[in-house]
Amino acid sequence: MSAASYIDPHNGKLYPLHEPRWCSDERTPLLVTPGTGISRADIDSRTRSLWRYRAALPVEIRDPISLGAGCTPLVQQGWGDLRPFFKLEWFNPTGSFKDRGSAVMLSFLRQIGVDAILEDSSGNGGSSMAGLGAAGGMRVKILAPASTSPAKIAQVRAYGAEVQLVEGPREESEAEAIRQSSQTFYASHNWQPFFLEGTKSLAYEIWEDLGFRAPDNVIVPVGAGSSLLGCAFGFRELLKAGQIAKLPRLFAAQPLNCSPIDASFKAGVDTPVAREVNKTIAEGTAIKNPLRLREIIGALRESGGGTVALTEDEIVAALRRLARQGLFAEPTSASAAAALEKLSATGAIKANETTVAVLTGTGLKAATTVADLVQ
Repeated sequence: MSAASYIDPHNGKLYPLHEPRWCSDERTPLLVTPGTGISRADIDSRTRSLWRYRAALPVEIRDPISLGAGCTPLVQQGWGDLRPFFKLEWFNPTGSFKDRGSAVMLSFLRQIGVDAILEDSSGNGGSSMAGLGAAGGMRVKILAPASTSPAKIAQVRAYGAEVQLVEGPREESEAEAIRQSSQTFYASHNWQPFFLEGTKSLAYEIWEDLGFRAPDNVIVPVGAGSSLLGCAFGFRELLKAGQIAKLPRLFAAQPLNCSPIDASFKAGVDTPVAREVNKTIAEGTAIKNPLRLREIIGALRESGGGTVALTEDEIVAALRRLARQGLFAEPTSASAAAALEKLSATGAIKANETTVAVLTGTGLKAATTVADLVQ
């Protein structure tokens, strides 16, 4: 395994991995230097979790924290003229895809001596970090917006994590966490690069699910972009390793009420573009200023994919339709399903192509809200 480093994608500056670090010296976000990918022979087939792909990680994790995250169902169902595959990420142990990133990030941090962490989250990230932290014997504090769904906060507290509710928009929780980061290590799922090393297992898993083939299209609900970037990194590594012939097209689904990535992509730039922000039922993607905007836009362009902005009515209709097909998703997840129809209508995806829509979290996280919407 070749030596890996943290890298500042803006200037190429490298930092050693053994230092507990969540940002560059200039307080900008970092990545891990790109991996070389793995082949089918490198998969640990005896392990039924994301750790079956541990050979793709930049360092050896000697004692991983695991609750069995990964190996989630891939279910094919009809959706109008399409027959998409739905990747049911709510079967991860805390109910969302974020367990992939949390398991790898916290395992790595614990290995280099971090035993207490601070995280800011609007819900699923906090639940995940609290659950995996508890499994790993780590002390966890979560800062969340006061408006977060009570069920998500209850889950965080059940795992024994300390919770601090922060008044104001989502960004204020992050600002408060950064202010407190001098006391406790800031293990942000948006900032700390090893989170993305965990979410890239989603790409490896879809590849294996489909008989070691890449799909034509992958649709992901996107807020901060960790699932989309994880897919981009994983499929990029598979291409580099000669395991797939081409990258799947990646599509970012966002609520129109908070759609900064769609605004920038449609404007043809990778910098912020002004667009009005309003409250959305897809609270998990309500991020006005995604930290890794440039990398997200770059991944969409590299794959030949794009963005979809969805009205609240379109998200609710998809939520209701999923439930009537036996899939109880949270509203944020329903954005990926809603995007199927719009992408099909424009010809961006076709019925004869293999399309995967990632359903990122369970409706149980927002059961009261969902119950009201699907009547």
